[in-house]
Amino acid sequence: MKKVYCITGIDTDIGKTVAVGLMARALQERGIKVITQKAVQTGCTDISEDIVVHRRLMGIDLLDMDREDLTCPYLFSVPCSPHLAATLDGRTIDIGRIRRATDLLLEQFDVVLFEGAGGLSVPLTEDILFIDYLQKEQYPLILVSGPKLGSINHTLNSLELARRRNLQVAALIYNRFIDEDERIAVDSKEIFKKFMIKNGFTGPVIDLFPLSEYWNGSIPFPDFQGVFNEL
Repeated sequence: MKKVYCITGIDTDIGKTVAVGLMARALQERGIKVITQKAVQTGCTDISEDIVVHRRLMGIDLLDMDREDLTCPYLFSVPCSPHLAATLDGRTIDIGRIRRATDLLLEQFDVVLFEGAGGLSVPLTEDILFIDYLQKEQYPLILVSGPKLGSINHTLNSLELARRRNLQVAALIYNRFIDEDERIAVDSKEIFKKFMIKNGFTGPVIDLFPLSEYWNGSIPFPDFQGVFNEL
């Protein structure tokens, strides 16, 4: 079965790039042909920095399709919202080009893990938000949250927006990349689980720990059990 999953975050710098790389790694270990794609990368002029992270976490070298911009159709030099970054570089974003890149990747791979830029309401163009694109494509959504101050509000708002746009939420990743009070983590995840159940989202809530704990062998790499049941 050919499948595209979209991974987005409740905010920027929430760890979605690491989550994508680790999910790709887990699918590889299951023998599934998987590739990652970045919709748009800003603040970068060569190869997508996020794609580089994905490949490192997957344990593979950069691919020809990475160097040919197929896995990241748009690179812009200024680190800001895609619509503004394109304007500042004197360019425009063609939404169809992003979709065509995904289709070409699906010809060679069984699963595409499609990482967004920022959160759900980030403008890709002056008229199209990232969630507008997702609503049209109807990709299952994997939302990355975490323990930052304000994350409960941002997470519930993102889930509510997904519900209103009739998007499937395949999972919520709770990225514990910074130290936090365990009481806060337990409470936050319980709130998220209750909200998801109340609104008909059946995907799991999964902890993601600092990379150092995986690399040093303290804990096994995550298998993301329950996220990719459709495969």
